[in-house]
Amino acid sequence: MDIYIDFDDCLCETASYFSDLLYKMYGKSVPYEDIKQFDLRQSFDLTEEEYEKMMIEGHRPEVLLSFKETPGASETVNRWIDLGYNVSVITGRPYSCFEPSRQWLDRHGLERVKMYCLNKYGRDTFIKNSDFSLEVEDYRKMHFDFAIEDSPMAFGFFDHLPDLKVMVFDRPWNREGKLPGENFRRCTGWKEIEKAVAEKSRI
Repeated sequence: MDIYIDFDDCLCETASYFSDLLYKMYGKSVPYEDIKQFDLRQSFDLTEEEYEKMMIEGHRPEVLLSFKETPGASETVNRWIDLGYNVSVITGRPYSCFEPSRQWLDRHGLERVKMYCLNKYGRDTFIKNSDFSLEVEDYRKMHFDFAIEDSPMAFGFFDHLPDLKVMVFDRPWNREGKLPGENFRRCTGWKEIEKAVAEKSRI
């Protein structure tokens, strides 16, 4: 069983941090539940310059290491690995964030998880000349049975896997749009995700 897991807002609580950072940097209040667009430029009504400054601040190593774990994430992932499942974290963070991201995984008991940086969102805009450890063409050669993802902007990266079952981690920014197909299932947390994967694995 091969499983794809997104990092931010699947394994850790990233958006809530940026909601607090927005207030600290610009005095704007956009509570977590009001983040209706995955693109924070839109949700936070930021100029390109403001957005870039905020994203650079939010991707400092000490900040990435401070993100709180999403409840149940590490326990679920480790149970899957114990069952022999192959788990890969496919993050949209640039490779310059690899080391603190890897440290975060290790500190949260996820040493056995592989991690790749894939340019899902064109984020070269805020960290200039960014590198990514996984090229899109190489990613599309990979196979997954299940995916855990929160971002509607990433759903297109599953088009090459028609049999993939996608667990959409319920977040304010993915609630308004219609899910792309019957293989997409909304889940409100890791307990529900684990149950869904177990059910579909038996089919």
